[in-house]
Amino acid sequence: MKTKKLLVNTNQQNYPIFIGSGLISNLKKIIKKESINYMKCLIVIDKNISKKKINIIKKELNNKKVYTHFIKASEKNKNQKTTNEILEILLKKNFSREDILISVGGGITGDITGYAASLFKRGLKFINIATTLLAQVDSSIGGKTGVNTKHGKNLIGSFYQPKLVISDVDFLDTLPKREIICGYGEILKHSLISNKDFFQFLNKNFEQILKFKSPYIERTIYESCKIKKKVVEKDEKEKNVRKILNFGHTFAHAYEASLGFSKKLNHGEAVILGITTALKFSKSNNLLPLKEFKIITNHIKSFNLPNDIKKYFSLRDIKKIVSFMSNDKKNNTNKINLILLKKIGLPLINKRFDKKKLKIFLSKELMN
Repeated sequence: MKTKKLLVNTNQQNYPIFIGSGLISNLKKIIKKESINYMKCLIVIDKNISKKKINIIKKELNNKKVYTHFIKASEKNKNQKTTNEILEILLKKNFSREDILISVGGGITGDITGYAASLFKRGLKFINIATTLLAQVDSSIGGKTGVNTKHGKNLIGSFYQPKLVISDVDFLDTLPKREIICGYGEILKHSLISNKDFFQFLNKNFEQILKFKSPYIERTIYESCKIKKKVVEKDEKEKNVRKILNFGHTFAHAYEASLGFSKKLNHGEAVILGITTALKFSKSNNLLPLKEFKIITNHIKSFNLPNDIKKYFSLRDIKKIVSFMSNDKKNNTNKINLILLKKIGLPLINKRFDKKKLKIFLSKELMN
């Protein structure tokens, strides 16, 4: 299938997203065509990336001075210490603001590398080569960078746009099933907050998409990116409409943090679980009609996506979950700010609820 290109236009920077197969073999050509000039580059690489793919990238960049740094990409390593290791290399190798930092990995690698790029001399050029489905459809778009702390997820960070995003679908072939589901959580979210036709496409072609069949996978990534691109362009700094991208995430981040970012629940699984909880909460508050609720939850259940919080939590976890929800960066009052759904394609922002109401709701969910 022909390479697709999307142009993201923000106040900070305009940049292209390339979606297709064999893109890293044409990296030099793409960088030159996009007029990205530099003398030195540091490639920050997730340790899980195959040597073959790394060698292709390094060969494409061999006309410049290339340094590499490997990280173990995990939520526990997504912290200031890992960021400082990258900054130390940039300082030791005397990088200038005209040089470039390249991320090769999933969302965690991209978030850390982008954050380091935003800090170094107040802004270093940054290219994101997204290697997971989750990164290709979500975290590589929109300029959110950052790290976790013991107080919660992504509480330290910045908005910093890349110069270029490469989504090469050839990276997806080696992804384990859980990583594929991880990306699908964000794809599903995008369809629910924006486009019923896209949701119906997912419902009809789910199995082909998850097997990365062409042209289904390319179209899925493209449509998902297009939805996020439109939202980011309207609201780069998440002051208003961009909050819809957090549908399901207030619950999801609290679930992840409550489990100590363990392997028991990865980010995408937490998002699908968070979406399911947000749908149930929307229905219980008479916002989402039963018919729409069933259409979405049937999709989640029929493909065995995570949908039952009882598998992960018990009544004794409620206080901890609600505490993490209270710490969410979207809150600016004592109440908890949630993104809910009125129907497919129509999210509701700035719905605020007392902690007590959330505790009662979660108690019912865990007792049913």
